[in-house]
Amino acid sequence: MGMNQYLEVFLDEGREHLQSINQNLLRLENNPNDMSIINEIFRSAHTLKGMSATMGFEDMANLTHQMENVLDGIRNGKLVFSSQLLDIIFGGIDHLENMIESIAEGGDGKEDVKEVIAKLKAIETGQALDSSIGEVAATVIEDKTDQSFGKEYKQIYDEFELTVLEQAQEQGFHTYEVTVIVRSDTLLKAARVYMVFDVLEKMGDVVKSSPSTEDLEEENFNDEFVVTLVTKDGQDDVKKKIMKVSEIDNVIVKNIDVQKIKQLKNTELDLNVKNKQNTDSKKVERTRQKQNLKKETKTNSKTNKTIRVNIERLDTLMNLFEELVIDRGRLDQIAKEVNHQELIETVEKMSRVTNDLQSVVLTMRMVPVETVFNRFPKMVRQLSRELNKKINLKIIGADTELDRTVIDEIGDPLVHLLRNSVDHGIESPEIRLKKGKSEEGTIELKAYHSGNYVFIEINDDGAGINREKVATKAVQKGFISEEEKATLSDNEIYNLILSSGFSTAEKVSDISGRGVGLDVVKSTIESLGGTVSVHSKENVGTQFIIQLPLTLSIISVMLVNVQEETYAIPLSSIIETAIIRESDIRYAHEQPVFDYRGNVVPLLYLDQIFDVPQVKEKDEYLSTIIIRKGDKLAGLIVDSFIGQEDIVLKSLGNYLTNVFAISGATILGDGKVALIVDCNALIK
Repeated sequence: MGMNQYLEVFLDEGREHLQSINQNLLRLENNPNDMSIINEIFRSAHTLKGMSATMGFEDMANLTHQMENVLDGIRNGKLVFSSQLLDIIFGGIDHLENMIESIAEGGDGKEDVKEVIAKLKAIETGQALDSSIGEVAATVIEDKTDQSFGKEYKQIYDEFELTVLEQAQEQGFHTYEVTVIVRSDTLLKAARVYMVFDVLEKMGDVVKSSPSTEDLEEENFNDEFVVTLVTKDGQDDVKKKIMKVSEIDNVIVKNIDVQKIKQLKNTELDLNVKNKQNTDSKKVERTRQKQNLKKETKTNSKTNKTIRVNIERLDTLMNLFEELVIDRGRLDQIAKEVNHQELIETVEKMSRVTNDLQSVVLTMRMVPVETVFNRFPKMVRQLSRELNKKINLKIIGADTELDRTVIDEIGDPLVHLLRNSVDHGIESPEIRLKKGKSEEGTIELKAYHSGNYVFIEINDDGAGINREKVATKAVQKGFISEEEKATLSDNEIYNLILSSGFSTAEKVSDISGRGVGLDVVKSTIESLGGTVSVHSKENVGTQFIIQLPLTLSIISVMLVNVQEETYAIPLSSIIETAIIRESDIRYAHEQPVFDYRGNVVPLLYLDQIFDVPQVKEKDEYLSTIIIRKGDKLAGLIVDSFIGQEDIVLKSLGNYLTNVFAISGATILGDGKVALIVDCNALIK
């Protein structure tokens, strides 16, 4: 494997570990006493430190090492987790993310991390942080007793554990703190740990271990570990039995004086870490420790059968398959022209196989939206703290899948919408309480499949949109007339906030209110062949709904004739087809319209829009395709319908980037080029 391939693996796994740390830190804020979460974060930081040191990225290694020290302090009970501490760790994560992206872009991954490292060191050592760095972000559990306590015992015991040890002594058992030192050149440390635990379990019960069993299994320790043992055996017997395990360098067995520890603990100040597990859970934990260690070899064999594939290879595969789809169309047409039965049957079989292959290829490119959604909890948390708001972000349907090309584009629009909901939607706690709401607002980010689309909704239970305020501003800025203000529906008024340059913010902030953002959302989503709409109710909340096609590479279209030219209209925009008589057409404000199921729908003549040369005479009966964009409808007048077909969407290239109402082109079975109509551009 070349250095570039090593670098690709480092970047992929580095991003995964940072994402895992981000998610687990947010979980930890809600469950600060959950040691399993702390251990997960510690493992990710530990792995990232080793990876970055191996690759020679010193700034990243130094920062992750210091983060690891603080996390180790939390899990060993020396530091107490707090929201302020979380802010500082998140600051370190931001630096690490910047370094990863710098390396990905060919940089050296260097970043000025002195300040955040200083903060973390001050927290680790319990020093007061000066004002230039910030307030103290963690409480250090201080030992106000003589220093011999820390030297004599390597484990920190809570009240429950001391009670267990005391009861064991009363029943005639010995209680030892056993330090096992493994030889530094040992290759399979986890195997030695298993063998030591096997010996210990035969002598008695293991009450506690440091590091945890998970870290011991994964060899996340240096050369020694400590266990607390309850046994009938004497100190010398315990040492001799453990020393019989190969590659053990030394064993130190110390008797635990429970009464002395209790006396020392009574003089300590502000002990905030208390373990409230019951006896049964402790027995389960001890059993689980033994079982986990014994199952190590089994779990190692159950590897996840996945491989990493460079996205460029998938793009190449997709391009080759697109050529196959074009050739399939051509072959199908030739078979019909020749009218040879065996050829027709062979082509039909080939079509079935390529349809299955198409499904596989498209599935390979599908990515869960959680790759985008996962960055939002941290963003919303930071914004809510900046604005002094209390906001709970709920994510639903993060496993919903979209084509990678769509996933790559939807991140920024969703950021704009979420920032808008945080800034404009959710009220301050004081205002919410006055309205009779809970002081904590809720934003729901939801994704789900429906047919050939993926819908993404952003719902908040905030202030909603003031119709009068939006309508008045729209009139002032010339978006609508005074007459339209009274006739437009609420949803039509609300959707005006998606217009370019429209803003109702009374003050400009770094978060929103500059008159940009939501129009970018609209243009980006429409460029992907999707739609975005706004629904709101004042003092109840606001909902943004985004509709996106599953894929942009191979799409289903309706092929139509316009004079002697062929156009493709995406099925995702079509409601139905209809035949109308020319005598049914009416005019409203000089615009041709017709009655469609009780709705007045404008008619658009494609030959006029695209200036198609007139060769054929018009028929009295007009072939019409009803298309939709959000809540708006329109009818496209064409000369005839050809039929439905799966086509390959091709870009028009760099020289034809601004062609009105054309989103691309495709090659048909007869070798001709058909332009693909952008229905969103046709409906205003």
